Amino acid sequence: MTTPLLEVKGLKAGYGRAEVLHGVDLQAAPGSVITVIGPNGAGKSTLLNALMGVLPAKGQVFYKGEDITRLSLEDRVMLGIALVPEKRELFSTMSVEDNLVLGAYRQVRLRNPAWKDQLQSVYTRFPRLQERRLQEAGTLSGGERQMLAVGRALMSRPELLMLDEPSLGLAPLIVKEILSAVDELRSTGVTILLVEQNARAALGVADHGYVLEMGDVALNGPAKELATDPRVIETYLGAARKQAA
Repeated sequence: MTTPLLEVKGLKAGYGRAEVLHGVDLQAAPGSVITVIGPNGAGKSTLLNALMGVLPAKGQVFYKGEDITRLSLEDRVMLGIALVPEKRELFSTMSVEDNLVLGAYRQVRLRNPAWKDQLQSVYTRFPRLQERRLQEAGTLSGGERQMLAVGRALMSRPELLMLDEPSLGLAPLIVKEILSAVDELRSTGVTILLVEQNARAALGVADHGYVLEMGDVALNGPAKELATDPRVIETYLGAARKQAA
């Protein structure tokens, strides 16, 4: 049996005395796309921040079979974990290319001289970033900023890429482009943990899904099965279905 790239056991996390996650279990196989869907306030972003080491957490987090629960944010980055946060956290007064170069921090620390090749790889995946490479990040459109945030994360050549609401606030065509890039990344061997409110889009690209409600996993299973589950359809896909009708 293949060891999961990521395995989470009984994860509890929150803010101050307010516990948001109440014992989450989750697994991600190497090279798979895992999605976590759920309503606002379910704890989706809290989960990603706890896995990245941004928030203190209880429980256990295993990466490649090793317990990384007590490792710092920087240590997790060096192991090959990257997070694209919901707010993207770009340096708005710096150029597109300078933002991307900052993302190569891990590869520079690892003394990998090929890190510059990754820059061309990102430009190939997102041609608009190359067109705007000298432009300030703050002047980009919402879709372009999301491409830059994902591209910056890819500069570290992560083995686990976590995306927090990549479709938030974007036009449908741009959402399709971003999720298409996620699907393509699967073929490169990157494991992706995708947090999304757009359940239909997320389940369409994922291998396995988790439904997070009030800090607990309410359902989980193969994404195709969740997409046809009556409860998921009624709660998360119903509105989208009515709009499409």
